[in-house]
Amino acid sequence: MTRNGVAKEIQLRDEERTRCEVWTRVMGYFRPVSQFNVGKKSEHAERKMFHEPSPL
Repeated sequence: MTRNGVAKEIQLRDEERTRCEVWTRVMGYFRPVSQFNVGKKSEHAERKMFHEPSPL
């Protein structure tokens, strides 16, 4: 962040990046998406995300 509260864009070269592992809840437990089979990966890609509004 800068002094005026606006986020400064950060540029990274490919060699500076690290892989981000995505986990999701499946059948009551958490598991990395990278370990899903082809069918489950396809199902995960079709999921819709939602945000519940604040009760206030």
